[in-house]
Amino acid sequence: MPQVLAVWCEAEGHDVFLAYHNSYQTMTEPLPEKLDVVFISSFTQSAQVAYALSNLFRTKGALTVLGGPHARSYPEDTAKYFDYVLGFTDQQVVNNVLQDLTQHRPLGMYLSATQQPKQLPGVRQRWKYIDRILQKAPWLKMVAAIGSFGCPYTCHFCTDSTVPYQPLDFEEIKADLRFLLKTFKSPIVAWHDPNFGVRFNDYLSAIEEAAPPGSIRFIAESSLSLLNEDNIKRLKKNGFLAILPGIESWYEMGYKTRAGKRNGLEKVHQVADQINTILGHLSYLQSNLILGLDCDYGSEPFELTKHYLDLTPGNIPGFSVLTSFGRSAPVNLEYQRQNRILPIPFHFLNNNTMNIRPKHYTWIEFYNLTIDLREYAFSYPMIYKRVSATKSPTPKLIKLFQSLSDRSKVKYLKEVRRRLEEDKQFCAFFEQETEEIPVFFVEQIKKDLGPLWEWLPEGALYHDAYAYLKTENTPDPDLVRVSRSQLPPRSS
Repeated sequence: MPQVLAVWCEAEGHDVFLAYHNSYQTMTEPLPEKLDVVFISSFTQSAQVAYALSNLFRTKGALTVLGGPHARSYPEDTAKYFDYVLGFTDQQVVNNVLQDLTQHRPLGMYLSATQQPKQLPGVRQRWKYIDRILQKAPWLKMVAAIGSFGCPYTCHFCTDSTVPYQPLDFEEIKADLRFLLKTFKSPIVAWHDPNFGVRFNDYLSAIEEAAPPGSIRFIAESSLSLLNEDNIKRLKKNGFLAILPGIESWYEMGYKTRAGKRNGLEKVHQVADQINTILGHLSYLQSNLILGLDCDYGSEPFELTKHYLDLTPGNIPGFSVLTSFGRSAPVNLEYQRQNRILPIPFHFLNNNTMNIRPKHYTWIEFYNLTIDLREYAFSYPMIYKRVSATKSPTPKLIKLFQSLSDRSKVKYLKEVRRRLEEDKQFCAFFEQETEEIPVFFVEQIKKDLGPLWEWLPEGALYHDAYAYLKTENTPDPDLVRVSRSQLPPRSS
């Protein structure tokens, strides 16, 4: 979207500068000292970085605008640090900002379209911005593309569960692929669709018409329900290198995995068979699972996952913990009504730190089971099996480096568990006895932000974890102050 915004702003006659903040402390390139308006796009885990950047640019006289997933999820919080907060963003919403260009403080103005855009500027229109970042990329250079918005599935935890599925223009997709073939040697295209291939024949036909088989390599996130063997063979023929399907749970969401009403061990075997069939054609597959869902009890879901990993040695697992991102999904209202949400700083909402009190586990139980599973999944014997089961050299290396990276995350989880056992302040925060941010979190944020720490606005480590519930009947996101005593009691 930053590239899209750049094209839209240029279309209105503005001079545009685009830079990527690719770590906590560095920009890909310097920006001019004098800027009139700064658009920032941010995921929630980089929100504190975005807040610090906004404060920095405001002191230089710029107006600041936040868009992206965090703005949609936490508009009440972001309004304190930006002049404009954008929900669904189309060209008209951007034009409204550019025509207004007024300070909105202490609370920013919230603007949103009624739905996702019908069309976006394609690769051809964004190329000068794409090319700049590709020049700075390491050895693996990928071009981001998107062919659809929304999702036909209704996974209750997902930000796209209430966004209607909407394919983008297939003619534009074909034109972009043809452009890439003429402009970029051996391109790799990473589809950013929430679920690629929902209209499978239409998408593959567009690819086949625009690009000879194998001339472009592709990566996509898709659903197992779409990945039967005939479709996988067609994907392979057309240069697809990697696929990232979601399994999510062994007890729910069978419609995404073609498991139907199968649950537990029966679903594990059915999914494992399909995963191995896919791996017979594609070298890289990452299957994504969510830990801590309300349907999980005891050690069984974790043991089932271990068994699944034994059955699929070539697969690399992607583990996420159940996380509530503000307004991102309607089910978050239910978690808030049950008083189960912790105000863990945004910086740690990165799929490794759960901010929802587990329904059927104590915190110690949950961390013990999670650590045990991750140690098993990324043990050296499992890594060896994973790499050995892969024939192509590049996927071998990627699986090795990714497994070692995931292995390193266990150290953080063990430190959290240790503090839950030994650190009274840390434990009290997780048990919802206090809202004081643990020193452990504060020090880690300070370290990660580096020089930006001094620009973090006062109070920006804290957020109201119950803002969605408090403004449930408010048509537009706004800050509504409600005392803690007005919250419902925590469910047992």
